[in-house]
Amino acid sequence: MAWVYILRGTRRYYIGASENLERRIAEHRRGSNHTTTHRFGAGIELVVAKELSSMTEARSLELTLKRKKNPRLAIPILQSAR
Repeated sequence: MAWVYILRGTRRYYIGASENLERRIAEHRRGSNHTTTHRFGAGIELVVAKELSSMTEARSLELTLKRKKNPRLAIPILQSAR
């Protein structure tokens, strides 16, 4: 199984995909990667997540959402895809 998720920080949103959602969110909160360390600030909140059957599907949906260029537009799309 795989997940597509949207996180919100104090200043921005982040769209990602992972096979292990809990581990990945913990990594974001620890600041383990460049994106969340420098762009999010202190607080990270999970806005929405959707479970898919494979990473291939998750990556495809992730790219579709990222092409929207505005994560606020991607949130309703991910919510309706439940």
